[in-house]
Amino acid sequence: MATFTIKNGLTGAVGEFEILESTMGAPVVNIAGLRSKLGAYTYDNGLGETATCQSSITYIDGAKGELLYRGYPIEELAQKKNYIEVCYLILHGELPDSGQYDRFEKDIRTKSYPHEGIKHLFNAFPDNGHPMAILSSAVSALSAFHHQHLNVSEEDEFMEMARRIIAKMPTLTAFTYRHSMGYPLIYPDMDRYFTENFLYMMRAFPTGKTEVKDVEVRALDKIFMLHADHEQNASTTTVRAVGSTGAHPYAAVVAGINALWGRAHGGANESVIAQLEMIGSVENVDTFIKRAKDPDDPFRLMGFGHRVYKNFDPRARVLKSLRDELRDTIGISSRLIEIADRVEQIALSDEYFVKRNLYPNIDFYSGTILEALGIRKKMFTPIFVIGRTVGWIAHLIEQKRDPKQKIYRPRQRYIGKVRRSVP
Repeated sequence: MATFTIKNGLTGAVGEFEILESTMGAPVVNIAGLRSKLGAYTYDNGLGETATCQSSITYIDGAKGELLYRGYPIEELAQKKNYIEVCYLILHGELPDSGQYDRFEKDIRTKSYPHEGIKHLFNAFPDNGHPMAILSSAVSALSAFHHQHLNVSEEDEFMEMARRIIAKMPTLTAFTYRHSMGYPLIYPDMDRYFTENFLYMMRAFPTGKTEVKDVEVRALDKIFMLHADHEQNASTTTVRAVGSTGAHPYAAVVAGINALWGRAHGGANESVIAQLEMIGSVENVDTFIKRAKDPDDPFRLMGFGHRVYKNFDPRARVLKSLRDELRDTIGISSRLIEIADRVEQIALSDEYFVKRNLYPNIDFYSGTILEALGIRKKMFTPIFVIGRTVGWIAHLIEQKRDPKQKIYRPRQRYIGKVRRSVP
């Protein structure tokens, strides 16, 4: 057994800790018993150097710019598979055969209808409420309408719950959007594929034909796929933390939705569009690039660099190719895409950005694609929720299967007042 030796320089105590090998990536040091052996805790602000769990779902190599779902490269999945196939892969560990896919996809269609009573919830919200606030409330309400799953214990019950929430998330998201616009709510169409159905529910009206182009479906399908999971990010860690308490999976997913709402997480692509709007025109790009390079200017380019990737974000490569395909196929063009192209062109060739590994990330491209598809900026993060739901559920299932999983209870470095008496 390989071990890692740590010495406490204050007390002289020495402890040996087991090194656990990973199938890919760096090994980890199992520091269980650290306090009893050395009288100390670790301190890792932001948990960037800490593994809080074991997982077989997603692997990231930030230095190489590599992302694998269950061992499959994201680039190959995006090229050869659709989102529902990837959902099956993430949930079950293997890609489905034709029969498995047909049954799974049919079940997702069937479960896309919400309980009729949940529609009344939307009437309680102002139409100018943020969609993420409304969506998180709607998902929370699902537990009231599906109370028979409040004590999920069996594997088949958990999978039933998983398919239900994956299926209903696009419907609730479309309801959220249409409520904010003052439009009538549109039910799912059982004859449409998952992603086509979402665009239909966003765009349709009770009378008239709704056009949804195949290339639009493929574009949004890839965006869902690229967001399906991303290892132990902030929202997934939040889902696992809540799930570790034994809370119902819907409650854990709601916690993930609210964590994803943050500007530094799921709201980043919305911030990219807001910044492109602020830049205003291609002629202004050089000025803002200079500001981004000025250490005394607080301005920073949104959509560049990543906490994990120190190379090109592999998801960004897929979306860059997709955006170019959309431009060539249906001629999408906008002022914001022209500005984004100029920003990208400068940043990829400027030594300042290259030296600092500030490459465009997924948020830089996803926002401009969604904007070009006619999706409003305030809906960007709810669309992220649709894609990420399967990842959250897969992590909850994995956590449930782990007999060694404990409730999350981090420690802290206390820097407050020492013990004192009340006068």
